[in-house]
Amino acid sequence: MKQPTIDQRLALRQRPHGSALMYQSWNDLLFLHWRVEPDAIQAKLPKGLFVDCFEDQAYLGLVPFYMRNIHFRWTPSLPWISYFLEINLRTYVVDEAGTPGVWFFSLDCNQPLAVWAARTLFQLPYRHAKMSASKNKDGEIDYRSFRAHPRPNEGQSQLQYRIHPENSYAESGTLDFFLAERYLLFAVNRTGKLRTGQVHHTPYPLSQVSVEQYETDLFELNGFASPMRRFDHAIGSRGVNVEIFPLS
Repeated sequence: MKQPTIDQRLALRQRPHGSALMYQSWNDLLFLHWRVEPDAIQAKLPKGLFVDCFEDQAYLGLVPFYMRNIHFRWTPSLPWISYFLEINLRTYVVDEAGTPGVWFFSLDCNQPLAVWAARTLFQLPYRHAKMSASKNKDGEIDYRSFRAHPRPNEGQSQLQYRIHPENSYAESGTLDFFLAERYLLFAVNRTGKLRTGQVHHTPYPLSQVSVEQYETDLFELNGFASPMRRFDHAIGSRGVNVEIFPLS
């Protein structure tokens, strides 16, 4: 395994050749991260992927956000299926060539059709959940999720957070850059083959966040011990418009 260089990480910002498969907007994102022993994460990764570390530290991230204006290249967005919520538990990995990306342990979503499409087209571990999110006049978001199946109310995720208005962009080589600047996802198909999918968007405009409440049930559902301490890193983003490319 080769460790990626800064240039390799920056190169993935470039838009891939060809046409995007889908278009999406990701809004009001919260990135909560905990340091986790690299060996604990490595034990749960598929063959061919390795933990990507920042200064010898591995991270698990809990990321809730709004999915907006979702549509395929050849279809318009539709009010009843193109707007929904997602919360995912993720980590950061490299493949044998040293290509950096994201590995999702789970992705919960409140749109059944989106769950089906993501599982079918991208082989991602999406799960249907009952979810709601509201924003008050002060900009505080109350975000809630409960797994719908197989057992009601498992995987509780309740978060209250406010994204501050000041924006900046992550500088290369920083922890913010390591966690947020990810443009490649890895997935495993039904035959066990490792696949990659690329997204393209402008760099995240990042802001400080105030986090009043959060739940970590998704850690336990994915086989990790629930952290017994406050998160190690938190940052937010008002969002980006995204192009989604087919798996390769």
